[in-house]
Amino acid sequence: MSSIKDVLAPQNEEGTRATILKWCKAVGDSVVKDEPLVELETDKVTVEVPAPASGTLIEVLKLESAEVSPDEVLARLRLPGDSTQSTASTASTARARMENSPASANTRTDSELLSPSVRRLLHEHDIAPGAITGTGRNGRVTAQDVTHHVSRGASQRAPLPATAKLAEAGANRLVPHTAMRRRVAEHMVRSLGEAPHVTTLFEADLSRVQKHRALHAKSFESRGARLTLTAYFISACVRALRAHPEVNATFRQDAMELHGDVNVGVGTALGDKGLIVPVIHRAQDLNLFEIAQRLQRAVEAARTGKLAPQDVRGGTFTISNHGVGGSLLAAPIVINQPQVAILGVGKVERRVCVIDVDGSESIAVRSMCYLTLTIDHRALDAFQANAFLALVVKTLEQWPDTAEALQD
Repeated sequence: MSSIKDVLAPQNEEGTRATILKWCKAVGDSVVKDEPLVELETDKVTVEVPAPASGTLIEVLKLESAEVSPDEVLARLRLPGDSTQSTASTASTARARMENSPASANTRTDSELLSPSVRRLLHEHDIAPGAITGTGRNGRVTAQDVTHHVSRGASQRAPLPATAKLAEAGANRLVPHTAMRRRVAEHMVRSLGEAPHVTTLFEADLSRVQKHRALHAKSFESRGARLTLTAYFISACVRALRAHPEVNATFRQDAMELHGDVNVGVGTALGDKGLIVPVIHRAQDLNLFEIAQRLQRAVEAARTGKLAPQDVRGGTFTISNHGVGGSLLAAPIVINQPQVAILGVGKVERRVCVIDVDGSESIAVRSMCYLTLTIDHRALDAFQANAFLALVVKTLEQWPDTAEALQD
């Protein structure tokens, strides 16, 4: 006798939800173990869910654009054992049950089967279902179809209640949130709601770092790593996090969890698509070249959509280099929960400064930038924040001439 195998949504960091992006197989298709079965989109990465066993796909419980939680049943497979006729009959029955269930009956328009998320989008934009030509399976309207329709400004709006007034044509345009944008919004609100944010501000002279970079950038490039300023900030933070482990921590209700590894996340902008934070794991074991190499790979993977789930998990501290966009100062930068601090790096610019030369004051031009440390005040106090950031600044301002990072 054959058996049924559930296809489950994979575990995701901190239980975050995902959205069904695309089914790679249809009901009735044969599948081979580990063959891609369905694609999920989280706020961070796109994940392929492989078939847990070989068999036949007999039921799809979650349609495209539906939101799912970790360990939720997405589909069911019939394992080998039934005759072809029995398997085909089961698949046909499953397909009919999907299309004719009460929940589906309420959402059908002619030959279209609308998922809950598509119905929500249609309702938000006041679009009649029949106004859109679906590109999904069997002509079904997908969330992408609705988004494209709205962006083209070709919506055929359903009648609104008399109390509602439409803006003049072309005056406003609604762009549906992507799954990434929705998750980022939820994460930011959660962080501000849970953690009292406090920001401390220091100024750093990067003249020695800039000199070091000018001397060694070509050598790093020839070895396969682009030497960016962010690599220096990561290295300096590693040194400070080792000296102040309370900043490399997670706040628990009954205790502080001090992490043994320094896993530094780097905020990476994806244009209008949102923000993602790839993680440089075990950065305490890396020299400057290795940090630069890992960072380059992570940023390239983020911008080409090739990050794997493990690439964005396990961060213990985050750097937000907002200065690359020209920003001098940003505060507070929202903490990446469940971490307790985040470093903000402003734009590096040449400024006139008063410096000490052999005990005398002198005027000089230096490469300066503002550094901020935003902390969770439940976990850290100003003294700890200032001590940490002071060491970061000291490390940067006293950078040695050797090719690698400072090591304690």
